[in-house]
Amino acid sequence: MKTLILGAGAIGGYVGGRLQQSGANVTFLVRPARSEALQRDGLVIRSPKGDITQKVKTVLSGSEGGPYDVVLLTCKAYDLESAIEAIAPAVGPNTTIVPLLNGMGHLDVLDARFGKDKVVGGLARVGVAMSAEGTILHTSPFAAISFGERNGKPPRASLVELDTAIKRSGIDGGLNPKIVQDLWDKWVMLCSLAATCCLMRGSSGDILEADEGQAIVLETVDECRKVAAAAGHDPGEKGMQTIRSFLTVKGSRFTASMLHDLEKGAIVEADHVVGDMIARARQAGIATPNLRMAYAHLQVYMARRSRGG
Repeated sequence: MKTLILGAGAIGGYVGGRLQQSGANVTFLVRPARSEALQRDGLVIRSPKGDITQKVKTVLSGSEGGPYDVVLLTCKAYDLESAIEAIAPAVGPNTTIVPLLNGMGHLDVLDARFGKDKVVGGLARVGVAMSAEGTILHTSPFAAISFGERNGKPPRASLVELDTAIKRSGIDGGLNPKIVQDLWDKWVMLCSLAATCCLMRGSSGDILEADEGQAIVLETVDECRKVAAAAGHDPGEKGMQTIRSFLTVKGSRFTASMLHDLEKGAIVEADHVVGDMIARARQAGIATPNLRMAYAHLQVYMARRSRGG
C-alpha cells in the first residue's frame, strides 16, 4: 500500500516516520525547503518511545508517484484549501483520504471536492512539536491516531491495511468504528479548552485559580455538549465526566495549543474550532454566551494580526 502524507511537520513527520520505520511505503509531499532539509539531514524524531534519524521519500507535487492508496492530511485547518489543491493530483479512483484535522467542518469541504466515498474520519492525539531546526519532538507519553468509516459500514481494505501498519509502528489507536462520535468528543473538549485558555490567557490550572474559573469552564463545556447533542452526538455522561475531570485538575499546566500560537503572534484555528461550533449552535437555536465572548476575543486578535498591530 502506498501512503502519501501531506507535510512532514510535527504530526505528519512523527506518524510517517514511525510508519516507515516499521516497513510501510511512505512518501511525504513537502515544500522545496523542507525537502532539501530532509534529504540533507534525514527525518529526525526525538521521543521517549525511541529516537529516529532516517532517510525518507519526498515529492514536491502530488502528481509524482501517484495515485496513492491512502493520503493522510495533517495540515492545520487554515491551510485546508491549499492542502486540497496539493493532494488533488495524488487522488485516484481508489484513494482513501484520511484527514487528521480538528473539528468537523473540514469533512464537508473534502466531501464536496473529492466525494464522500473517498473521505473517512480521522483524528490525532499526539503530543509533538517541531523545533526550528526541523526535529520532531515527541514530549508526551501518548501518541495515537484513529480512523474509520463515517457511515458505520465495515472498513474498506485500505483502512484495514493502515490499521495493521499503525499497530506495527507502535502508534496507538487504529480502526475506530465510532470515529464520528470520537471526533465530536474531542471537539467538545478542545473547543472548551481553547476558548477558555485564550480568553483568560492561562493554563487550565491557572483558570481554576479564579473565583469563577471552574464555573466558567463547566458552562463552556455544557455549551459545546448541547451543540454535539443537537447533531446527534452527545458524548453521554461517561464522556462528559472524562472531559470535565480533564479540564478541572487543580494545578494542571495543560494549555490549548491555540493559546501558544496566539502568544507567539501566529495564525490560529479560531474559525474552525470555536467559530464553527458557534455557527452550528446558531443553526440549532442554542445560546453560547461563553463561546461568543471567547470567539470575539480571538477575532479581535486576528484582526490586529492581519494589519500588523
